[in-house]
Amino acid sequence: MARDFYDVLGVSRDAGRDELQQAFRRLARQNHPDVNRDPGAEERFKEVNEAYSVLSDPKQRKKYDRFGDDFRQVPDDWEERVGAAAGAGRGGPGPRGRRTTRTTGADAGADYVDFGGGGFRSDFGGGIDIEDLLGGMFAGRAGARIGPLAGADQEAELPLTVEEAYRGGRREITLNGPDGPRTYTVTIPPGVTDGRRIRLAGEGGRGMGDGPAGDLYLIVRLQPHPVFRVEGKDITVQLRVAPWESALGATVPVTTPGGATKVTVPPGSSSGRRLRLRGEGMPDTRGGPGDLYAEVRVMVPPHPSDRERELFSELAQVSTFDPRGHSRQEARAGRR
Repeated sequence: MARDFYDVLGVSRDAGRDELQQAFRRLARQNHPDVNRDPGAEERFKEVNEAYSVLSDPKQRKKYDRFGDDFRQVPDDWEERVGAAAGAGRGGPGPRGRRTTRTTGADAGADYVDFGGGGFRSDFGGGIDIEDLLGGMFAGRAGARIGPLAGADQEAELPLTVEEAYRGGRREITLNGPDGPRTYTVTIPPGVTDGRRIRLAGEGGRGMGDGPAGDLYLIVRLQPHPVFRVEGKDITVQLRVAPWESALGATVPVTTPGGATKVTVPPGSSSGRRLRLRGEGMPDTRGGPGDLYAEVRVMVPPHPSDRERELFSELAQVSTFDPRGHSRQEARAGRR
C-alpha cells in the first residue's frame, strides 16, 4: 500500500497551505536528484511531488481525505451523486447498521453507524453505504468495468490522559464492530496531540470483490486535566509561590507530565507572569518539542500566625509600593 501523503510530507491532516508548501520545499531540496546522490532520493523526490500535487489542490485533497488511496477512481462529481443518492433513499430501506447522531463535542451533528454498541464511525455522513454508493457510481459509467474496490476507511475516538499522550507507548483497546468486539494493540507516539489520527492499516471496512480492507483511524482526544493545559505541543501549569518568593525571587519545583523539575522565579514576579521552560512541553519525534509555561500565581497564608501578621503589618507601614498606581495612571491617560 502506498504511503499516506500526509506522512510523506510530515504534516498533520489539518495542515494549512503554507505548512504544506514549506514541507514540500524542504523535502524537495533534500531529495532532488541533482543534489542528493542517495540511490533512493529520486524515488522520494517523486513521492514528495505526488503528495504535494494532490494535497495542494483543494478538490483532490478533499477526495483523498475521503477515499484514501482509491481517490483517483472517484469521479469529480461524487458529492452531487451522494446528494442525489441521499434524496432518493429517503423513505427506503435504511443503512445496514443502526445510525445514531452525536449531540455533543466537536463532532456534534455527525452521523455515526453504530453496529450494536458503537465504536466505528463511517467515513460518510448521512447513513449512506459507501461501498454500495461507489459500486453504483462505477456501474453507471458506460462501458466501465467493475473491479475490486477497497473497503471504506473508518474512524473511532481514542481518549488519552495528558500523561499517556506525553509518554506514548503501547495500549490495548476494544471496539465493537459488525462481527463483535475487536481488540487492538495500538502504538501511541510520544507527544501525540489532540486530533492526531493514528492509522491501523487494513482494520477498516471490508473491500468488495478482491479489494483490500479500508483503514481504521483512531482520533486522539486529550482528556481535561486538573493541572496541565495543553495547547498544541505547549503545556501550561500554574506555579504557586509565596509573596516573598514572588518579591525576592526563588528557585522552586514545578510539576511536568514527565516529572518534577525546577524553575527560577525572577524577583518582582506578579501573578500572571509566564515563565518559559524551553523544550519541556510535549515531545515531538517529527520536530522540536513544545515548551512548558509556568504561570505565576502568588498565594498568601490563609490563616497567618501572630508573627506573620506582625511582619506583614510592618511591611505595610514601611513599603511605598502601590499595586494600584499603574491602573490609576492608565485611567487618567484614558480621560485625557
